[in-house]
Amino acid sequence: MVLCPVAIAVGCKKCPVFGICPVKSVIGDYKPDEKDSKRTDSKPTDSKRAGTKRASAKPKKSVSRK
Repeated sequence: MVLCPVAIAVGCKKCPVFGICPVKSVIGDYKPDEKDSKRTDSKPTDSKRAGTKRASAKPKKSVSRK
C-alpha cells in the first residue's frame, strides 16, 4: 500500500529525494530491480577481484640533478 503522497502523485523514481529516502520501499512504490539486487549481492571483497590497481613492483628511476 502506497502512503507517500509523492509516490501516489508521480512515483518514487521521480521524487527529488529518491536517492536518500530510507523508506521508499516501505511507504512508497519502489521495488528494486533484479539486476540491482544481483549487483549488490555479488560485490567482490578481494582487491584483485574488485579491479583495483596495485602499485608497480618496478623501482622508479632516480633523476640526478647537476
